[in-house]
Amino acid sequence: MVGQVLGIPVYLSPSMLLLAVLVTVVYGGYVQAELGLAGPAAYAVGFGFVVCLLGSVLLHELGHALTARRHGIGVRGITLELLGGYTEMDRDAPTPRVDALVSLAGPAVSLVLGALATGAAFVLPDRTVAGEIAFQLAASNVLVAVFNVLPGLPLDGGRALRAGLWALIKDRNRATEVAAWAGRGIAVLTALTVFTLYRLNLLTVFGLVFILLVVFTLWQGAGQSIRLARMTRRFPLVDLRALARPLFAVPSGTPLAEAQRRAGAADRGGDALAVADAGGKLVALVDAAGAAAVPAARRPWVAVDTVARDLGRVPALPLGLTGEQVVRAVQAHPGAQYVVTSGEDVVGVLHVADLAELLEPRRAGRARRPDEPSQQ
Repeated sequence: MVGQVLGIPVYLSPSMLLLAVLVTVVYGGYVQAELGLAGPAAYAVGFGFVVCLLGSVLLHELGHALTARRHGIGVRGITLELLGGYTEMDRDAPTPRVDALVSLAGPAVSLVLGALATGAAFVLPDRTVAGEIAFQLAASNVLVAVFNVLPGLPLDGGRALRAGLWALIKDRNRATEVAAWAGRGIAVLTALTVFTLYRLNLLTVFGLVFILLVVFTLWQGAGQSIRLARMTRRFPLVDLRALARPLFAVPSGTPLAEAQRRAGAADRGGDALAVADAGGKLVALVDAAGAAAVPAARRPWVAVDTVARDLGRVPALPLGLTGEQVVRAVQAHPGAQYVVTSGEDVVGVLHVADLAELLEPRRAGRARRPDEPSQQ
């Protein structure tokens, strides 16, 4: 985190440093050639332009963030990265109207900034540092505003399209998928256009590579939106009581091999191994990955305690959570296992792999080896 603006944390992606260096060098060279500035001064101007660009991106994202906050949506932070930025919110917009307002607030800010910079470019003298920066800021902000309102996710215009479709068909997930496929269509059309401009010598190699990077990011973002929509559609299937694996407890100090033998003999091989104290109280949960990593020859000599986590340190999920609440809890506290509780009692263990297989069965099926059984 690099700071806060109006109480909103602001983060800087490492990729932004690459863009900062690239723009500083390219724009510094341009200023040196056009205005005749010395090298150090020209590159200082290039760096100043980078700072102005970052400020423009930050204001764009603040447009989203403040509009969301005004409508009761919490904002976790703003991240500035290589090709722009994004605002992370703690929940989705509750209605299509709010979704559209939050989506279009960013481009509106960029358009206002572009108009102000255009006015400054007309007022300031030609072939001056201030005039050049004003012109470049005007062009970049107007371009960002226009490109962002194209109707395809993950662009802001795609979110507005989703809002319109959501209002029309009353299905947010289906609207998200349609808007995301529109985003992939825009990515393909943009790639074809940029290749044509390059073949006509209307675009440099640098411009070609940069725009293709934007296209790739757009394609990836659209794919993530499609994936998220399909996952969200399956949220109602998440039932912690059904997903949680029962616990098979063994006394503290039991060798790992013996614990696994006992579970197999009781036909409980698929259960989650737990450790109980002398009074029979559950005190720890065996980490499945850690146990699997112990060579078979050593398991008779390794106690279950050495590959177990104290129960109080394992994230807990109470019964009764909705599918969306379960996913958000897992995102907030990433891990491989979660204890499922009913009041003060532990009723089972959720393996995140089981949750992933339920939400993305096709992806989980591809991830498993052909000879690996599915997890029940």
